[in-house]
Amino acid sequence: MSTSSAERLITDHRGTRYGEVLAVFAEGETFHAHVYGTQLLNDCPPELWDTLDATAITAELGALMVKLNGPRHWVLDGLGSKGEPLEPVLREFGGLLMRRIAVLELGTNPAQVPYTVRHVDRKAVFFFDAGKEIHELIDPDGLAYVMQAYCVSVDPSLTEENLSEVGGKLALPEGWSFRSRILDEELVVDTSETIATVIQDELENTYTLPS
Repeated sequence: MSTSSAERLITDHRGTRYGEVLAVFAEGETFHAHVYGTQLLNDCPPELWDTLDATAITAELGALMVKLNGPRHWVLDGLGSKGEPLEPVLREFGGLLMRRIAVLELGTNPAQVPYTVRHVDRKAVFFFDAGKEIHELIDPDGLAYVMQAYCVSVDPSLTEENLSEVGGKLALPEGWSFRSRILDEELVVDTSETIATVIQDELENTYTLPS
């Protein structure tokens, strides 16, 4: 299992609800997204989230497009950081307070494509506790990506209790597989000083590659 000297700053985080605004910008022939999220600010209240207008936010930010990413729930147990965070930028969208938490590199294709590797500068450490269940996507080379968050906008029936059934809902590409297992020891994904590697499935659940 991965280890880290980073301090755990947030505990009991599994199940916490959040939402994100992904604002896509062009840089030459490539694209990147500024990720604004409600993490550690609020629990993304439905009465505010449900009123967000992606078209209006796109115009407000001068972006090429905006993706409303959520609502989502964490499937990890703790958060930490030991790298230099992004310059703090706080914004309100429709009265919902968010802060810029990461920059997502989209390469030459800004579209959200399942099972496509993306790289994100998030300066974070994720902790998955021993004895807890984790859910993984395994690629054809045997790399296991651990689910960091599940999304309820595509499949509202998803809950923490039925995530082990996600594999049966996915049209997995050839060579890919899904598994759930109980951790024998703590798993730490430390991307506080490196770029994180992430993927999504077609339900927009997000998985990260342990460092």
